[in-house]
Amino acid sequence: MGNFYKDNDDLRWYFEKGLDWDALVRVTEHEFRSPGGPKSTEEATELYLEIADMVGQFVADEIAPHVARIDREAVIFEKGEARLPDFLQGIFDRIKQMELHGLCVPRELGGMNAPLALYYLASEIFGRADVSTMAHHGFHGGMALAALMFSIREGTTEVDPTTGEIKKTRFENVIREIARGESWGCMDITEPDAGSDMAQLRAVGEQDEKGNWFVTGQKIFITSGHGKWHFVIARTEKAGAPDDPFAGLKGLSMFLVPTYEDLPDGTRRRVVTLERVEEKLGHHASVTAALAFERAPAMLIGKRGEGFEYMLTLMNGARVGVGFECVGLCEAAIRLAEEYAAQRRSMGKTIDRHEMIADYLEEMKTDVAGIRALCVEGVFHEEMGQKLGLQLKFRGDLSAEERKAIEKKAARHRRAARRVTPLLKYLGAEKAVEMGRRCVQIHGGVGYTTEYGAEKLLRDAMVMPIYEGTSQIQALMAMKDTLGGIIKNPQRFVRRGAQARWRAVSARDGLEKKLARIQAMSHQAQQHLIMRTASDKLRGLGAVLAGRDVPITEWADRFAKNWDPKRDFAFAMLHAERLTRILCDEAIGEILLEQSKKDPARREILERHLERAEPRVRFLLDEITTTGDRLLAKLGHDVGAAVHREAAE
Repeated sequence: MGNFYKDNDDLRWYFEKGLDWDALVRVTEHEFRSPGGPKSTEEATELYLEIADMVGQFVADEIAPHVARIDREAVIFEKGEARLPDFLQGIFDRIKQMELHGLCVPRELGGMNAPLALYYLASEIFGRADVSTMAHHGFHGGMALAALMFSIREGTTEVDPTTGEIKKTRFENVIREIARGESWGCMDITEPDAGSDMAQLRAVGEQDEKGNWFVTGQKIFITSGHGKWHFVIARTEKAGAPDDPFAGLKGLSMFLVPTYEDLPDGTRRRVVTLERVEEKLGHHASVTAALAFERAPAMLIGKRGEGFEYMLTLMNGARVGVGFECVGLCEAAIRLAEEYAAQRRSMGKTIDRHEMIADYLEEMKTDVAGIRALCVEGVFHEEMGQKLGLQLKFRGDLSAEERKAIEKKAARHRRAARRVTPLLKYLGAEKAVEMGRRCVQIHGGVGYTTEYGAEKLLRDAMVMPIYEGTSQIQALMAMKDTLGGIIKNPQRFVRRGAQARWRAVSARDGLEKKLARIQAMSHQAQQHLIMRTASDKLRGLGAVLAGRDVPITEWADRFAKNWDPKRDFAFAMLHAERLTRILCDEAIGEILLEQSKKDPARREILERHLERAEPRVRFLLDEITTTGDRLLAKLGHDVGAAVHREAAE
């Protein structure tokens, strides 16, 4: 089946030209100060290319031809244990032999110390063949790195300030065991009746008189939940003040729980009960488990009440991982659809020559290039932000001027990562479903059968908008950050809008002019949402305060402090997904424009994206500015209802 790296020109472009490998290598290899590490960027990237080539060949030869069997055999649950079928276990045995589970783990802990970007790009290759295999693989090295980051964050890791090597870390045995491929970890968040609303989590962490911690409760929908090492969110504090919207989150803590122990006689003693393995629409070869914790011995990570913050560290990486998983699935859908359309004849020609099908295929190729651009942008900034932060934490030889420069650079990378992470998760997930369905449609009747594999792609895609934060959660995050940024710095928002409008008429480059029009429409949508939100709030609050004889000089202070997100942002929440789609098209255009300035060969992709994005954004803007009032009134979010509620208070 060829090589899944070599046959993908867009993916190869990032390896060969698109990624700033020099920055990533330098921050990962501590400016080449580490003994045993590469001595130059060229030496490091040569290894990365070899790994990509090896993964591409392995996936094409040993996974892709067998996806129907992997899907059919699924996973086995018997006598309270889940295991992989022999064939799939053989694949993971070979992954273990290639030492890929420790790809990004520091060398001094048994890994290769490769950048996260390489790991995620390799994940796309795995995802193109089979997302179940990719997902389970991700819970090996990814959880090893999570254990290391948690130890660093809580202050239990010692690092040589000169070489950057880790001298001691709290969870070293866990990290080494996972890197060797002997076990894996997972994250346990979801509970019955508590999915996206983490404030409702009921699992508890309790401490005995000797200081030992124990976790009790139930966790469901845990991917690769048959693993040994579980990062578990549990409640250790009371919910707090009833008027504090974040009270439920402040009472959560993070624990590491070993769920079983393998005994010398070959038997296993379970500490946490594996209650069931879910039978699912797709992802058949990936374990999705329900677990029961009954005073399971646990290790507190960090301090009590910091669990939500630690969870965000896990979720950010997981969402980037799902983005690359979606890119892989989309790539598979395109390849399968193109191959079939080039062979299937109808009305005197192959169906890829029919106008509508040709349009479908081109749109799919354009979209996957855009999602990949978002994903690479996300992982680059996420990794740079994290690793520059580690420099600030551990390097003792930095001058005040150097420290200030690194702080500024790290902050810039963190802002960029925060901007694109919800976008790449949202768009990747939604497009995975869309492309899976299109692949079935292009196949016609045979696409509905299991023979060609199109229906499997659609089944596997359906979970993408659900797990690791639903599409709606991603949209709300993007909306909140966007409008919050306007409130924090309205002058910058006005300035950016004016600049976009000016470039839309004055830019010499036609593509830059088209992007500026998209940016101007995005600005208009954001302005409409923030003005409508403020206007509704001010009208309602003004009526209440006037009725209470509050002096008008105090209204501004009351307006600034008296916000209820569930009520006052109702209009913005209604349009959060529409705004997010606009933000996705805008961000992709900006990334592709910068790429085209460095490499003119990228202009063709930019042109295709902008051609489709501009009318999409115009339509979404029209929806935002003309719809919503009727539904909000029906839901009781009109200004009159707000006035009535505030008066009652």
